[in-house]
Amino acid sequence: MTLPRPSIPAPSQRATERTLIRRVLDGDRPAARELYDAHVDRVFRLAFRLVGDEDRARELTQETFIRAFDQLRRFRGDSALATWLYRITVTVSSNLRRKYQRRDRETDLDAVAGVGADPAPRADPDLRDRMHAAIDRLPEIYRTTFVMHDVEGYTHAEIAQVLGVAEGTSKSRLFIARGMLRQALAPFMKE
Repeated sequence: MTLPRPSIPAPSQRATERTLIRRVLDGDRPAARELYDAHVDRVFRLAFRLVGDEDRARELTQETFIRAFDQLRRFRGDSALATWLYRITVTVSSNLRRKYQRRDRETDLDAVAGVGADPAPRADPDLRDRMHAAIDRLPEIYRTTFVMHDVEGYTHAEIAQVLGVAEGTSKSRLFIARGMLRQALAPFMKE
């Protein structure tokens, strides 16, 4: 079974979101917890997919929410709160990846506790390891777009909004990322 694709709230949900944000800004701690609970799983998923390590993804998730709560007054509401949080997650992830210069994926998402879904059928371990390594070797702009689109299921419009680029740029980056992955995995496919 695959995990459901995270969705960005519809405009009707944004009104409720604005009320929740207002309550958080007024110092309502249960509202802050409600906001955190509503988004933590999706932020963690994205963080994990971007950094490939459970502990670092948890660290990144915490850092995302620390920054988000610290800067919540700056949130203008031009986009959904989820989009804003994903943008923070991508930024924090980029900073963390540069800090650690990660190249090896230490664990598979299916093995991570707390993701909240039944594990998917296991792929060939060699192919999975080579795929993870190939994804990790992608330049950051291509890796982020590939992970968000092909792994997490975001649309190009959502990716463009999160990354602050044009939709065409998102499509182009995905095309390039897929080409790089095909090239990296070609020797394995010939075996």
